[in-house]
Amino acid sequence: MGFRDVIIIGGGLSGLTSAIHLSKAGLHVTIIEKSKYPVHKVCGEYVSNEVLPYLESLGADPASLHPSRINRLVISDHYGKTLETALPLGGFGISRYAFDQFLMQRVLESGVVVIEDTVTNVFFENDRFFIDTNSNGVFSAPVVLGAYGKRAALDSKLGRNFMNEKSPWLAVKGHYKGDFPVDTVGLHNFDGGYCGVSKVENDILNICYLVSYESFKNFKKIETHQEEVLFRNQHLKEIFQNSTLLFDKPLTISQISFSDKEKVLNHILMTGDTAGLIHPLCGNGMAMAIQSAQLASEKVLYYFGEGNRNRIAMEHAYTKAWNKLFSGRMRTGRVLSKLFQSEKLSATMMKGLILFPGLLSGIIRRTHGKPLKAAAECA
Repeated sequence: MGFRDVIIIGGGLSGLTSAIHLSKAGLHVTIIEKSKYPVHKVCGEYVSNEVLPYLESLGADPASLHPSRINRLVISDHYGKTLETALPLGGFGISRYAFDQFLMQRVLESGVVVIEDTVTNVFFENDRFFIDTNSNGVFSAPVVLGAYGKRAALDSKLGRNFMNEKSPWLAVKGHYKGDFPVDTVGLHNFDGGYCGVSKVENDILNICYLVSYESFKNFKKIETHQEEVLFRNQHLKEIFQNSTLLFDKPLTISQISFSDKEKVLNHILMTGDTAGLIHPLCGNGMAMAIQSAQLASEKVLYYFGEGNRNRIAMEHAYTKAWNKLFSGRMRTGRVLSKLFQSEKLSATMMKGLILFPGLLSGIIRRTHGKPLKAAAECA
């Protein structure tokens, strides 16, 4: 299959973005992705504007997809009490169906080789990786990035610790036709979970929520759970009852883990959700995936350039940079999740935010970053 510098396992946001960055810098990159494009994914589909300078520098400005422009946030607690504020940087709403396909086109234009296959195992010997696949045999490269999502069979093969822990979360997502302010992202809480609501391209309404298995297990159908639990929040009830599902049925994923994950394992640099998943309340997972791609790309380019192929230095530098940028956001997400899971704590927190609105601005700052530098300035 020819010489390659980097193999990226997975073609989500972080994998595709890394591939564009690295190939534009002159490296030979191969992506191994198990799914065809385009495909819908369970995702909040809101992206902070902090990533726009970086995407523009890669020739991947999503403006041509006509995403919704979002600059306001509304939060409600279990009882429907709301708080609204401006988003300092703002963001945009774009479906993964459209965005991933758009990035894949940029990947192919950059000369990246894309293999549709499933990785079954990864070995590291004599300072090189050997990657087993279902249908295309073994691939080899000196550097590998893991960008295959929240949870995969490969995680078990690699012996990742979080796979041994209980992951009692279920996520549900659907696209709808319905009225909702195009400039607003809503985060609405209910017993056992929370729901994100915002417009994406083509005036489509994306509704995506996370629910604990304990809350869901007594209901046989998603629709029944929505009516009996989510509808206790008057805002969610109104949104669902005045919207029409565009899918045959909602998409679901289970066993979602918010546990700590290794940022580097068996010398693989993990990116995006493969490196760590932030709670949806923070509303910034897609931007974090793109930023982690930038971090990994920077360290890989240094390794091939001035880094004199010092693998350990590359791994330490990536881990340090990832923790510096994201560990505080992850902690904030865990704290917010615990607060909003409790009706009493959620109500108390909402009262505090109403009395001291500056606290909400502080939370937003702790879950969002500064605008990213352009790729050319970082290489």
